[in-house]
Amino acid sequence: MPRPVSPGHPLPEGFLMGASTSAHQIEGNNHASDWWALEHRPGTFVTEPSGDAADSWHRWPEDMDLLSELGFNAYRFSIEWARIEPEPGRVSRAALLHYRDMVRGALERGLQPVVTLHHFTSPRWFTERGGWSAPEATELFAGYARTVLPVLAEGVRYVATINEPNMIALMHTLLRAARPEDRGAGTEGAAAHVARALPDAQVTEALVAAHRAARAVLKEALPALRVGWTVANQVYQAQPGAEEATAAHAHPREDVFLEAARGDDWVGVQSYTRTRVGPEGPLPVPEGAETTLTGWEYYPQALAEAIRHTAAVTGPGVPVLVTENGIATADDRRRVAYTAAALAGLAETLREGVDVRGYLHWSALDNYEWGTYGPTFGLIAVDPETFARTPKPSARWLGALARSGRLPADGEAGHEGGTGARGPAVAPGPAQATSGR
Repeated sequence: MPRPVSPGHPLPEGFLMGASTSAHQIEGNNHASDWWALEHRPGTFVTEPSGDAADSWHRWPEDMDLLSELGFNAYRFSIEWARIEPEPGRVSRAALLHYRDMVRGALERGLQPVVTLHHFTSPRWFTERGGWSAPEATELFAGYARTVLPVLAEGVRYVATINEPNMIALMHTLLRAARPEDRGAGTEGAAAHVARALPDAQVTEALVAAHRAARAVLKEALPALRVGWTVANQVYQAQPGAEEATAAHAHPREDVFLEAARGDDWVGVQSYTRTRVGPEGPLPVPEGAETTLTGWEYYPQALAEAIRHTAAVTGPGVPVLVTENGIATADDRRRVAYTAAALAGLAETLREGVDVRGYLHWSALDNYEWGTYGPTFGLIAVDPETFARTPKPSARWLGALARSGRLPADGEAGHEGGTGARGPAVAPGPAQATSGR
């Protein structure tokens, strides 16, 4: 167990402090993926395609240089299955070497690579075969995990098999039920529909099976590898009289995926805001509350609550790694204030004895947020024309914390100015309405 810390005191030895990205959101031109196909489908709900994204396929050394220079010691990135296996059974040796070089590059810069094998996107051919609902989905994903073993063997310690399986199962439901007449229904209607939609049960079972099969492949070949997956934590808060309704609402949407992590080497917490639940279901953001560019309530306390809930469900012996936490805002002072408050809450959980091994901020870069470039989560700004990277004050502030090996005290750096966005929320796409990517 990591030794307890108090806010403002040194972090546990070996604690990871860094930032996260995903391949499709930053690499650009992921032509063989199902999301690229969706972005360019006639009548799609996607507002704008990903295009070149942040051109990190070519500029990853610059991204890692910046993170290292800022003071971070970890970087979470994903391997893109569609690049590794663009056609069924055809493996790209060039893509394998590319990701091998990324792992080596991270280690050379003092960044511990936290590698995700599946971050929402799949090869187009996999989805055309039925995706996670296809009978061979488990076998195909396990085969992909076996294919990337040479990349992971380069010195990776932490691997996430699947990012936010609860959101994948939910998106399956939403895409299957999407109707042309629902387009343009507005933020409130879209958010309400997403909040009440139920993740597909068959896909949920398939994702759990695929995770376990991939974990078995990875652990057999590389026993020292620490394997887990990440879950989108919605921080369901029961309003008076709604305790049973909240538990029933939360289980298929979150807790079943946390229960599947029991026995794993770690579990990823991904938290941004809370969801209040009344007897009839999820409630809207409280009137007058500060909201972010995705229309979510500004609620940094969510991180500590998500950590506690995750630890309670997975039980002892499953360490927590915060793999995503952040805020979509154009006011970087609010990013500092939000992150300071979230980290103060993380420190409280450490003091309580929760085994938290790291904090990886979402996101390292301003990037493609599943349908639009509008919501800016990044510590580093990216010029859309030149791809020039510019670290924000929040990046230097958080990097200095990482370098010093300490967490902020409660309220420290929480008065960086700014009041945040309180006007109408930006209409989110289906994935945005529930999760931070």
